[in-house]
Amino acid sequence: MPEQVKVLILGSGPAGETAALYTARAELEPVVLTGLQAGGQLTITTEVENFPGFPEGIQGPELMERFNRQSARFGAAHKVAAAKRVDLSQRPFPVWTSENEEPDYLAQALIIATGASARWLDLPSVERLRNKGISACATCDGFFFKEKDICVVGGGDSAMEEALFLSRFGKRVRIIHRRDQLRASKAMQKKVFENPKIEILWNTVVEEALGEDRLTGLRLRNVKTGEVWETETDGLFMALGHVPNTAFLEGQIELDEKGYIRTVPGTARTSVEGVFACGDVRDPVYRQAVTAAGSGCMAAIEAERFLG
Repeated sequence: MPEQVKVLILGSGPAGETAALYTARAELEPVVLTGLQAGGQLTITTEVENFPGFPEGIQGPELMERFNRQSARFGAAHKVAAAKRVDLSQRPFPVWTSENEEPDYLAQALIIATGASARWLDLPSVERLRNKGISACATCDGFFFKEKDICVVGGGDSAMEEALFLSRFGKRVRIIHRRDQLRASKAMQKKVFENPKIEILWNTVVEEALGEDRLTGLRLRNVKTGEVWETETDGLFMALGHVPNTAFLEGQIELDEKGYIRTVPGTARTSVEGVFACGDVRDPVYRQAVTAAGSGCMAAIEAERFLG
């Protein structure tokens, strides 16, 4: 028999856990499906220095453990599972976390906080040195690269934004782009070209990240000439975009052209009554823990009002 729940929350990052805290305090007995990466992307982040209330900084996994303990204190139940399928055509909403024919949950209200995943270079060396000089968030980690040599991979607006932001800290920023022209808007390109700290390595790809315990350099290849060379660097930032974790929702809820959930402006309401969205799954712009937490609060309050 499916478990009947008042509020089912998909995801356990800052947005999901904040939604869990508020709905638990409203005595709605929320159930949180933690997802495949319990705690979200902060669990693979080391030092977090920009979350309010922690002047000395805090490790990402510890911060998420505190989120979890706080929501659990008020009665939020956490289940180590991920939603594989949902049916938003009927309410209560059936949600499957297994291959069973019968749904595992029936939810009176659904809060979607499944986040978005950064695109990373598919290289074992990059995976090995993740958070050891390699990052996908300049806003989060740029501060740690003061007067350092930094490389950014990408050619779109997000790559230009990352490079411009990192130029405030680094002594040199190099954009590594596999083509001979950028995809970024002309306005963003102009800013980059006019910045004396930024240079672009055209027609270039990363072959390997170098270093044992921390990134020390890169092996690069020119895709036109085939030339391979190594260069020293202190940091490598992925700026290849993000993929919202909404594949399981396609065709059932309104998404934008990139797959992010559309919400009514100024709210967490989606195109389906009783379904709310918060965090990075609906935010292609800010993607910060503090903004995710704020939108989780919004979703919870709206779910409480919806349920009356």
